[in-house]
Amino acid sequence: MFPGPGEPAAGPWLAESFETVVEALFDDGFSRGGPRVIAVDGRGGSGKTTFADRLAKAVPGAEVVHTDDVAWWHSRFGWADLMVDGILAPLRAGEDVHYTPPGWLAHGRTGEIFVPAAAPAVIVEGCGASRRELARFLDVAVWVQSPFDDARTRGLTRDLAEKGIALSDAEREWDEWMAEEVPFFLADQPWLRADLIVSGAGDFRVA
Repeated sequence: MFPGPGEPAAGPWLAESFETVVEALFDDGFSRGGPRVIAVDGRGGSGKTTFADRLAKAVPGAEVVHTDDVAWWHSRFGWADLMVDGILAPLRAGEDVHYTPPGWLAHGRTGEIFVPAAAPAVIVEGCGASRRELARFLDVAVWVQSPFDDARTRGLTRDLAEKGIALSDAEREWDEWMAEEVPFFLADQPWLRADLIVSGAGDFRVA
């Protein structure tokens, strides 16, 4: 596996059942109170959304917060204050979250991000979900590692399917994203703070 710039290859990998992984994420005996907040971080196209959705289905009542929703029409990576003030700080204070990010208000997106304080777990998913500014609010940080080239292929395939755009446009948007993602992760190095590293390559594996 050849991970992204600055990222050491994880391993040796251990094959584990998904049930074992779920137990490990909840079995350290530590609680800050309120929902267990699990960050699922990784590069674009790494498989983190798939992992987060599967984790949410395995924990009845779990909620997923996507960083892309918080960052929508705001900034690709300059959204840490929004996540803290709008989502994480209220949860840690025992409050339900009713949050409409500024980009939604500015661009006519209706609705809100709702997270009940009584949820057993809140999974924060997206590029930068375990970033340094959020660490004090998190119970567990997961890093999903995939080969850099494979992640690009997945990301382009996803964007072509979801956006219905030409390949050239998808490649341009991907390169624009990488121009910000690569230096962000080089500076933040979230894999160093990960409690669990998951392989997004091929079959599910953890290390």
